[in-house]
Amino acid sequence: MGADDSDRYGWVQINSSPRSCGGVGDCVLAQTACLHCLVTLMVDSPESSSVDGPSEAQLAAELRREAERLGFARLGIAAVGRPPHHEAFQRWLTKGLAGPMQDWLSRHDPLRADPTSLLAGARSVIVLATDHASRPSAGEGETVSAEPGRGRVARYAWGDDYHDLLRTRANALGKWLEERMPGCRTRGVVDSAPLAERDFAWLAGLGWIGKNTMLISPQAGSYFFLTAVLTDLELPDDAALAVDHCGTCTACLDACPTGAFPEPRVLDANRCISALTIEHRGGVPVELRGGMGNWVFGCDICQEVCPWNRQAPDSAEPTFQPRAGDATLDLADLLSLDDAGFRERFRRSPLLRAKRHGLARSAAIALGNRPHAPAFTALVAALHDAEPVVREAAAWALGCWIGCGVMAEEARAALEACDSQTSSISAAGSRPGPSAR
Repeated sequence: MGADDSDRYGWVQINSSPRSCGGVGDCVLAQTACLHCLVTLMVDSPESSSVDGPSEAQLAAELRREAERLGFARLGIAAVGRPPHHEAFQRWLTKGLAGPMQDWLSRHDPLRADPTSLLAGARSVIVLATDHASRPSAGEGETVSAEPGRGRVARYAWGDDYHDLLRTRANALGKWLEERMPGCRTRGVVDSAPLAERDFAWLAGLGWIGKNTMLISPQAGSYFFLTAVLTDLELPDDAALAVDHCGTCTACLDACPTGAFPEPRVLDANRCISALTIEHRGGVPVELRGGMGNWVFGCDICQEVCPWNRQAPDSAEPTFQPRAGDATLDLADLLSLDDAGFRERFRRSPLLRAKRHGLARSAAIALGNRPHAPAFTALVAALHDAEPVVREAAAWALGCWIGCGVMAEEARAALEACDSQTSSISAAGSRPGPSAR
């Protein structure tokens, strides 16, 4: 090394022998730097930038610091290319396992196969993880129970809609990169675009794909969102996580109450509680209703039982905190909402995705599975809901009450009265009206 290097690292003596320290920087603490650590010092030094801009390694390090400043928890980089599991994804579609998302995913399959369809000339995918686990109250463990008459909501949907926050952060990171490297182009992508974020996150070293099909991080479990920034810059790739840390564990497969995993790492969305309560718009198959328990929007069961989520980091982000501090919803209230009330109640919430009739349908099913006498009046009123799917679910729920002996006589009377009224309306509709004169 030259005199300039000695001046730059004044108090550090240069050890020209091969690396012998216990880790980067260990030898520096002893005021003698091996060649390996000296190179690291020089790369990290702001003076080591060339006149043409930072090196790839420097830029990646700066990118990570900026992502952390914006609120992202982890960052990984992967080269743009065909997603590594795309053929398996296509076989999954061919088998009809995408459930209510079958048509959308099939239409966008060509775009999903080629990330350059989202950004022409894209060469790198910057994948970002944002932890969202939060606690509704002190002392809650991994599993959040619901009191009688209340419905459960997937943890990611406890607070406000995450799309706005993550899109803002991704666009801010893209803008920073464009300013740092003039002439480059970027595009931020949240999960509403046809990008295989999970595949690229695996390639970028952010985790492995678990048996429940979730990306699992050794450091953070699976309670996190994925966001991506595409760029036409060629950035240094991170190494994929090659080890499958699930091992012989089958906790997630065994715990699914609707049998939505026909085999490890294969999800049948036709049976998945999340798909049924969020994306499915019609009636839920009767044979799956009992397994839904009191879930009304999404499901966390396969994540709650995962050992890797025992130490999942909590998030202090206000956007992810439970609204009004409560992670569950009053089922009778959900049945009583009209369309305007639903939109106002869940404004800027992920629950808008299910629409009023979807949430009311799921609330009725939850009351069928776990009868709650104070909700009887709301359930009877739902027999006359404007939406057929809600009326049918309410009738099914009251039938369950009769079957288990909870307010059985009242439930039977309500159903008979509804049937009688329906028959009268049908009969009136079948009679010829007055002739026009």
